[in-house]
Formats: sequence, structure tokens, C-alpha cells
Amino acid sequence: MSLDCAYIYALLGLNKIFSAIFSQLSKLSMILTSPHNPRIKQALALRKKRKRDVTQTFLIEGYRELFLAVQGKMPIQMLFYSPSHFLGSNEMQLIEILGLRHVEIFEVSPALFEKISYRDRPDGLLAISAQTHLTLNDLKFTTSSPPFLLIVESIEKPGNLGSILRSADGAGVDALFVCDPCTDIYNPNVVRASIGTLFSMPVLEISSSDAIAYLKDKNIDIIATSPHAHLSFTQSYFSRSVAIVVGSEQFGLSKKWLEVANVTVSIPMRGVADSLNVSAATTLLLYEVLRQRT
Repeated sequence: MSLDCAYIYALLGLNKIFSAIFSQLSKLSMILTSPHNPRIKQALALRKKRKRDVTQTFLIEGYRELFLAVQGKMPIQMLFYSPSHFLGSNEMQLIEILGLRHVEIFEVSPALFEKISYRDRPDGLLAISAQTHLTLNDLKFTTSSPPFLLIVESIEKPGNLGSILRSADGAGVDALFVCDPCTDIYNPNVVRASIGTLFSMPVLEISSSDAIAYLKDKNIDIIATSPHAHLSFTQSYFSRSVAIVVGSEQFGLSKKWLEVANVTVSIPMRGVADSLNVSAATTLLLYEVLRQRT
């Protein structure tokens, strides 16, 4: 057993392991083969935003993503697995852990798993989870360091949002606000591009107006980004309480954010392009904050 899996077992309580595993044996023995099975149809339908919104559920595919979802205590409801697609040796341990949480578990034939998977190279695990929606009242910051927030406004591409989540996790961001979203945080491509870091930090979908009011109330400096700013991001002071704010791929930050910013910074560009991809730019900004704080 890996140390990570052992840690989760400890969290769940060893006294529940055997009874829960035995209760799941009948489900583990079921092999789904038909694309007309209602559960398979349910999984396929969740590729569409409308269905995710109506059911308030979404898909989690992949070992890393599912492992982080378990660590983040996501309310997983159903799991499909295909042993022939497993890439490692810990998948069955993770399945057993989900069994302890009374998740419905179904083995799926290899051909059918490839049908429900949204990846070119599936690794044999796909789950359905209920969505969770945090509010500003849920945020709790430690007193050991000033809050470090990231605000993204109207990000359009799921892959960019997922990459930003991955960078935010790596840089130690305390919370991410997705303001006036053009893509939902539970899009399968957001989950995939984030490699599951979506579940490792507080992520809120809120309006820009509510975010601005919160930051002002908490005395958190708003650091806006614009290719037209004269101040380089490396010349700004990030050791205080800050919220880095980045805008959409096509239009950048809205006037609403630029007008309330305490500081507006740019990333120096020496070529013909006036800006970087939003996920690349965000990564530079976040790691400058981390550099200044370490």
C-alpha cells in the first residue's frame, strides 16, 4: 500500500474497512457492456454543460484526478473502472477506498470504457461526483501569512482555466475566484488540465462585483494586469495581502477591474506579440509572489 493510500485509510477509520469492502463485492463483480445502460448514458450526458447544471453532477477521469478528489472529500457518487486500462498498481486500492464511502462501483468492458472516456489514452477510472459550490463565507485564511488570492475574469477556454488551477496550486494560492465565468469549473477539460488541483484549494464562481466588494472589505490589494501598464510585475510588492487579477484571452481585464485596482502591472514583451497566453502569464505572476514571500 502506498503512503498516500495509507493516509486516506487512516482518515476513514480502519474499523470500517472490512465491512464496507464486503458490502461492495457484489457491485465490484458487475461488468457493464451495453452503451444503452442508464448509468452509461448518465455518464455520457455529463459532457454537456446543460446536463451538468441540471443534475449538479460532473465527471472526474483519471487516477491522479480521482485521488485528489478523494483527498479533497468530494461527494463522489459512482465509479466506472476498466482493469485492462490501468497504468499503475494502486488503482484497486483507490477503488476499495471509494467502496468505503458507499460509492456505486461498476466494472466496465474495455470497449465500453473507451466510449465513455473523454481521453485519447484512458487509464481506467471515471467517476461521477456531485458538485460543490463554495461561498465567500466559506473562506478561512491562516494567520501565518497574508492572504494570496487569484482572480480570473471571463476565462473562455477550459484548458486555460485548468492550467491556471495547476499553477495556482503549485504557487500556494489560498483561493481562486472565477468571476463572470464563460466556462464552468466542472467542465471535463478543466478537471483534466488541472490534473485534479481543482479539488486542492477553495474555488469560487462569483460575480466581479461581489469579488471586488469582498477584497475591499478585507483590505486585500487588487493587482490588475494589463499589457499597457508601465510598471513591470517584478517591480511591484507582493508580500502584503494581494489578489492577482487576470482577464480573458481575447479582451484582457474589464474596465471594472482596472478602475478599482490598487496597482496595475505588465509583463515585459520584447517581440511582436503584446501579451502571453493567459495561463503562462498567470504562472509568471504567481511565482513572482511566491519568490517574494520565500
